[in-house]
This record gives sequence, structure tokens and C-alpha cells, in this order.
Amino acid sequence: MRDSLAGDSSEDGGRTQVVLFRVLHTLALFWMMAGLGTVMVAIWRAWATSDLETRLVLLTEAAEAETRWLLPGILATGITGFAWAASDDTNLVTTGWLLALEIVFSLDVFIFLPLMGVGLRRVRLLALQARKQGEVTDELRTALDDRVPIVFGTLIVVSVPIMTVLAVWKPF
Repeated sequence: MRDSLAGDSSEDGGRTQVVLFRVLHTLALFWMMAGLGTVMVAIWRAWATSDLETRLVLLTEAAEAETRWLLPGILATGITGFAWAASDDTNLVTTGWLLALEIVFSLDVFIFLPLMGVGLRRVRLLALQARKQGEVTDELRTALDDRVPIVFGTLIVVSVPIMTVLAVWKPF
């Protein structure tokens, strides 16, 4: 009876592992949110201004923040989330709320993020070329009118509260 009250040492080790992955996942979420905030604020500000130099600086900042903060943060979030679920013996397929969260996260990682990145790099490259030439080209004007980075980046931002609701309230 005393052993059952004290707890099994292997069970304690398992709970410690779950807590460790929970902490790592929380840190990864902060990393991802810092990257998403840095990228999206720069993109929204770039599309709000008409000055080419300002857009160039903001889009360069957004592209750098995407590769330095957002991409590693979103990858760390996915890896630590999977590790947390696995250490907690949560079934990744039959747990409804987790499956829905995985689908939304997969949309972010495999569709929204790449499309935002391609659009962002395209505008940044054309802005750099226009700066070097000293004039705004028609191709740059067309690219600046293209809202791909702002649309798909905003979709990622909108998906975050959806994933939060799924993870916190576990509706199904």
C-alpha cells in the first residue's frame, strides 16, 4: 500500500517527460508567435505605405524574420507538440480535437506559409531590382498589387485562435 501511495518511479518519470515536453512546446509557441508577429507587422506596414524605400526595408525585414524566427518556430512547435502528445500517450488520429488541430496546423505549414513566403520573396526581389535601377517597374507595381503574402499571412494569424480553441477546450 505504501508503494502505491508513493507512486511508481517509472510513472513519475513519464509525468516528468510530459511536463518537459509541455514546457518545451510552450516555449516553441512563443518562438512561433514572435516570428509571426514580426513578419506580419512588417508585411501589413509595407502594404500600408506607398514609399518604395519604406516598402523595401519592411519587406526585407519580413523576409529575414520569416527565415530567422517564423520557420524555426513553427517547426519547433510541430515537433514539440508531437513529442508532447506521444509522451502523454495521446492517439494522434482518433483524438478528434487533436486531429482537427493537426489539419489546421498542416494547412499553415504546407499551404499558407509557403505561399506567403514565395509572394514575400517575389516582392522583395523585385523591390531590390527596382531600387538598383532607380525606378519602379511595371512588374514591381503588379507584384505590389498582388496580395498573396498579406492574404496567406493573415490566414495563418486567423488560424492561431482556432488552434488555441481546439487545444484548450478540446471540443470533440
